[in-house]
Amino acid sequence: MAKTIMVQGTASHVGKSVLVAALCRIFYQDGYRVAPFKSQNMALNSFVTREGGEMGRAQVVQAEAAGLEPHVDMNPVLLKPTGQASSQVIVLGRPVGNLSAQEYHLKYAGKAWEAICGALERLRRRFEIVVIEGAGSPAEVNLQATEIVNMKVARQAEAPVLLVADIDKGGALAAVVGTLELLPPGDRSRVAGIIINKFRGDLKLFRPAVDFLESRTGVPVVGVVPYFEGFRIPEEDTVAEEIIAAARLPRRQDLDIAVVHLPHISNFTDFDPLQEEPDVNLRYVGQGTPLGEPDLIILPGSKNTIEDLIYLKRSGMAAAIVRLHRERGVPVVGICGGFQMLGRELCDPQHLESSVPRTEGLGLLDVQTVFLSHKVTTQVEAEVAGDGPLLSPTRGQKVVGYEIHMGRTVLGEGTRPVFRVYRRLGEEVDCPDGAQDERGLVWGTYIHGLFDAREFRRGFLNALRARKGLPPLEEAARLDHWEQRQRDYDRLAAVVRGSLRMDKIYQLLGLPGPRWACSR
Repeated sequence: MAKTIMVQGTASHVGKSVLVAALCRIFYQDGYRVAPFKSQNMALNSFVTREGGEMGRAQVVQAEAAGLEPHVDMNPVLLKPTGQASSQVIVLGRPVGNLSAQEYHLKYAGKAWEAICGALERLRRRFEIVVIEGAGSPAEVNLQATEIVNMKVARQAEAPVLLVADIDKGGALAAVVGTLELLPPGDRSRVAGIIINKFRGDLKLFRPAVDFLESRTGVPVVGVVPYFEGFRIPEEDTVAEEIIAAARLPRRQDLDIAVVHLPHISNFTDFDPLQEEPDVNLRYVGQGTPLGEPDLIILPGSKNTIEDLIYLKRSGMAAAIVRLHRERGVPVVGICGGFQMLGRELCDPQHLESSVPRTEGLGLLDVQTVFLSHKVTTQVEAEVAGDGPLLSPTRGQKVVGYEIHMGRTVLGEGTRPVFRVYRRLGEEVDCPDGAQDERGLVWGTYIHGLFDAREFRRGFLNALRARKGLPPLEEAARLDHWEQRQRDYDRLAAVVRGSLRMDKIYQLLGLPGPRWACSR
């Protein structure tokens, strides 16, 4: 049966997910079979496993860091917010319905807990170490009796807890002391170590604060992790504030790509590979950031497509997008929900995503989408079938990705597919995907992750360069997106290993320490 350790936080967004990924990588490097686990994740950024199950992106990242293929047991319950105080509930990779917060806690939490315990048990039988991530704060006194993601999981797993505080936002010492004061005595005794995260400055000057925490709480500080930059680990559920802020700064890259920041934006990690390209200034617009006159506009995925489309219309963003395309020829690409928005109309007769039964789309593609109760969750392999100035240079190239959607989109006259899917969940198929307009300057697809394909990504960007009269940028001898992530996991592990008392953490696990020192 696997040893367990749990990472909880004094609040949301203190860095728990990234630290769990780092610990998974460290244990993996040290020769252990390690798996991540988060009982319940509330996130719009999700992923589809090889088996077709949906799970939170954070546990996918952590699985990759552990050298594993993601499995829904690592995140047995996923809540995808659909509106005010309601979410789509996904258990062991499959949707069970949309529930209000009250319905979920009063009527469904018991079943969810059964699934959580079963998944944790299976992981503990398969692996030697399970690193568990909590959610929010364990000190929310109104939730302590009903929560199924923090101390209840720690008790079930018999896991010592590392409590993380984000010092970059200020108030870290008070957050640690306050959290421990609000925990019941039994739960408080489970907190075996404190981690101060995102530290900037001189560690010597911080030593009195460490002494204070240890004296005041009786809990050792097992590490002070620096604020690290220069490499990126995918975000869990929101576009990082520093990325949005950076979009407001002037940059001189050849290509300016604007991604519309929707209220219910999902799977925004689709665009991380674009952000890493040397000739691309990728910026998120819509949160106080003007649209400007970009070389490409991308409409991303959404968990509430109709409501987000209404938001675009009310904010004036929809009219601006249409005007830029029709008057200046700015290309527009839509992914999943963004693809649906590009069409003539969206219909939700069963109110699966919204209380609005029908709304007009942007009218840039002659397609119609109807939301259906069946949810498509599948990995796919496809080839480019589109043409025109943006897609002809990549025609026939392969892309690999996944689909997560509840809509069925029907193409009208003057539109044609963008991709041909030839494999779904490992089985041979021959299915069209997406649509493009007659000029080839507007296209949409249901495939997430397609920009991970290096050859397709570079060819598409070079097509944008050609429209500006710029020469193509030759593919440099760079790592592909997957290889770069693996290198970043190693760099993350090195930073965190050097900042934590790993001897103390191995002691908490009841393990002797590294089996070998290696970097896989």
